[in-house]
Amino acid sequence: MNENEISKIVVDAGLTVHRTLGPGLLESAYEACLYHELCSRNLLVEKQKQLPLIYEGVKLEAGYRIDLLVENKLIIEIKSVDSLHPLHEAQILTYLKVSNCKLGLLMNFNTVLFKDGVRRYINGYF
Repeated sequence: MNENEISKIVVDAGLTVHRTLGPGLLESAYEACLYHELCSRNLLVEKQKQLPLIYEGVKLEAGYRIDLLVENKLIIEIKSVDSLHPLHEAQILTYLKVSNCKLGLLMNFNTVLFKDGVRRYINGYF
């Protein structure tokens, strides 16, 4: 499966979680439920995946953690905030750059309509 096919499944799973839980919960609740939903759809998912930083050829543990990494191709950063901030965008763009993944989704579950909380980012096109 390519990144676009995976992202369609992820967005559908996110919609299912949002319809079931609604807005207003903690990020950790949405992360746990989305992880469960994606695993039930037979996707390989890692949660709180450590992301090392390579600096001058040295692997450094800089404290970066990806909320969900799907099929080693797609990064999901989960939020539950009133509105997305440019720092949230910078965070996912950094994860894309450091991981060499091509596609990332920033998903804010604290919205009335789930589609209003989903943003897609492509590595190298920002």
